Amino acid sequence: MQIHSPFDLDRLGDEIAELSAHLDAATARLLALIREFDARRGWNTGFRSCAAWLSWRVGLDLGAARERVRVARALETLPLFAQALACGQVSYAKVRALTRVATPETEARLLAVGRAGTAAQVERIVRGWRCVDRKAEAREAAQRHASRALHVYQDVVLRGRLEPETGAVLLQALAAARESLYHRTRVPVGATTGPEGVSAETSTVAQQQADALALLAETALHHGLDPGASGERYQVVVHVDAQVLADPNHPGQSVLEDGANLALLCRRHHRAVHEEGYQVARGPDGALRFWRPDGRPLPEVPPPAAVLGDPIKALRVCHDSQGLRVNARTACAGWLGERLDLGWAIDVLHPLAQRA
Repeated sequence: MQIHSPFDLDRLGDEIAELSAHLDAATARLLALIREFDARRGWNTGFRSCAAWLSWRVGLDLGAARERVRVARALETLPLFAQALACGQVSYAKVRALTRVATPETEARLLAVGRAGTAAQVERIVRGWRCVDRKAEAREAAQRHASRALHVYQDVVLRGRLEPETGAVLLQALAAARESLYHRTRVPVGATTGPEGVSAETSTVAQQQADALALLAETALHHGLDPGASGERYQVVVHVDAQVLADPNHPGQSVLEDGANLALLCRRHHRAVHEEGYQVARGPDGALRFWRPDGRPLPEVPPPAAVLGDPIKALRVCHDSQGLRVNARTACAGWLGERLDLGWAIDVLHPLAQRA
């Protein structure tokens, strides 16, 4: 059995810590690239989102890809986090956790948590922080609910306060009623018009709102007060047997004008072709080819990126050229082994903790 000296093990541990810090610094650059790619919608070549593109192009799990995009977007407004990650001073795992709750106002104090605590402690503090946030949100929602009111005065003047969700429903209903009353009507024959052809019966916005509310009340009394299904939508669904599209001799076969057969597309790519300007055509060999809205062809699946030479050495050389000095202690937490008092930490850190 080979015996290793404690010095060798310490050196091995230092190498692990140093390389991890280099990887975190490289991750900061990766997130910056993802943020720019996402903002410029480089993924919009038939993919649903930047996360879907990352899952395809880089091989990330879809959940991990969504987290990369979320963290990349968050770091745009959290420069202290971005700088600390770029210097390898905090790990990506800590940044990923802290960006769930950090704001520009709380960034500095939460960065101190990331530097002092372990990743497990950071996760516990973030969970406690979110618990306080949920309590504060519940308290605000209860206050909004308690303050809702509708005042009806003798001359039928209405003044009320609604919860945001209920208010949004009312605004949508009023807009639909106004559309029904005014925007779909025409000036009646014989109606007087002004000098510019505007009907004299044109109402102000406030008058239209009042008429729309009256229409809503009359409709409710006439049709009853059954709200129906909240998620109901009108849909037209056309069912086509796949055999009809696949077999050229099958009755009901649909063929393009040039004789080529139709192509079965998923819902996402069907929308891309018919609504977003993408084009598809079948080549002489029968293969489908796609073009972007600007006319550029969509490439085939690209090969995996080639890694030349020693990637670790290349990473260190790159960071050295940028003046980044990383060692085994760069990302080391300041924790000295004491027990984490979570309640005290949240009370000190969270601005709403005393009122939660």
